[in-house]
Amino acid sequence: MSDSRMNEHIPKKGPVVTRIAPSPTGVLHVGTLRTALFNYLYAKKYGGKFLLRIEDTDKGRSTKAFEQDILEGLEWAGLKFDGKIIRQSQRNDIYAKYIKKLIDDGNAYISKESKKNHPKERIEVVRLKNPNKKITFIDLVRGDITFDTTELKDFVIARSVTEPLYHLAVVIDDHDMNVTHVIRGEDHISNTPRQILIHEALGFKIPKYGHLPLILNENRSKLSKRDDAASVTSYKDKYLPEALINYLALLGWNPGTDQEIFSLLELIEAFEISDVQRGGAIFNEEKLKSINHEYIKKLSEKIWNKIVLENLPKIITSHKSFDNTLLQNIAGQLKERVKTFEEIRKLSKSGELNFYVRAPEYNSSDLVPKRDSDSSIKQHLETLILLLGKISEDKFTEINIKEAVWDYAEKEGKGSILWPMRFALTGLEKSPDPFTVSGILGKSTTLERLKSAYQSL
Repeated sequence: MSDSRMNEHIPKKGPVVTRIAPSPTGVLHVGTLRTALFNYLYAKKYGGKFLLRIEDTDKGRSTKAFEQDILEGLEWAGLKFDGKIIRQSQRNDIYAKYIKKLIDDGNAYISKESKKNHPKERIEVVRLKNPNKKITFIDLVRGDITFDTTELKDFVIARSVTEPLYHLAVVIDDHDMNVTHVIRGEDHISNTPRQILIHEALGFKIPKYGHLPLILNENRSKLSKRDDAASVTSYKDKYLPEALINYLALLGWNPGTDQEIFSLLELIEAFEISDVQRGGAIFNEEKLKSINHEYIKKLSEKIWNKIVLENLPKIITSHKSFDNTLLQNIAGQLKERVKTFEEIRKLSKSGELNFYVRAPEYNSSDLVPKRDSDSSIKQHLETLILLLGKISEDKFTEINIKEAVWDYAEKEGKGSILWPMRFALTGLEKSPDPFTVSGILGKSTTLERLKSAYQSL
């Protein structure tokens, strides 16, 4: 896009007003949330307003439950809309007034037609008189787009003189809400010429249009509402809202720098709609996980401890040894290890965290590395018990434990010493290192588990 075209979106006079207009016929889709985000960022960048309209005229499919899901999703994501919620279902009288105006002005007419699939039944619909001309509008993302409206013919804009169809209702709503910029998915591009014709017929000022690239699966198919990854609700118990918002901002938009982690305020500052790409944006959950991990690492100890506590099973939290100190130790380990809250639950479900409160169960043969014998490992365990026994209870910390064991481990072979030590403490092939685990478990429990392993050989 040329420089003049790139600057076309920048408001010359008056406030910027954007909107998000979801239909409560399903849960909040990540694509809708991304569209809401871009509208929010644009409005706030220019000191404008971000409005919410609920397009609930489909009485058969619209539900209050879906509307509530949309409202809760926007609130969870931190995208606060300005003013009151506009609901199309409450605006029938307003639509009827404008339909009458179009007919009275000669820009629309009542057409008596046969009902689809029931040709013997006659109905009355309202059609717009199409001026049959070419329309060019400057898309804020894609530049000049031209349509020949002749192929649209005189299209239907209302089922009756009181029931508008989508295109008419949208135009009337955007006008009455003083919307200056309509930023939406590229699947709406074909709707734009009809809506411009309606704007012109009603004498309304035409807003600026910008069409965002679709969000795609990794196979480059459209991320549909049926996809597991489509629902915002499915992310609430896995990710921090700030991380999802940060990631969605990078789907189709690039700030032109290497920066990837943005607060909402930083996004407002950096966002330019001219930097939005035209091609589809592939949703990569691994990238989302990576961003979420960065946000997890920034969390305060208090907040992270609360999240961990909410995701730990009762087998751990109800144990007599579980206290705030143990919670802090577990949370501290998980903060570096997990990228999502779901991973905490998976580790818990698999029993990989149980060693914090319960002695592990294992076959004694698992204590012995391939190149070692039972007798040699038994000797090593005995030495470990002696070395760790010399550390006083109040100094039994990760650093002091490592210092007491390390020289011996380097002399005899770290694999031969640290593997049986860690396995005796956790019963797991993968776990935090034995020094960390020992520091968390404390001297008494550590020695108890090492002695148990020694006796099993």
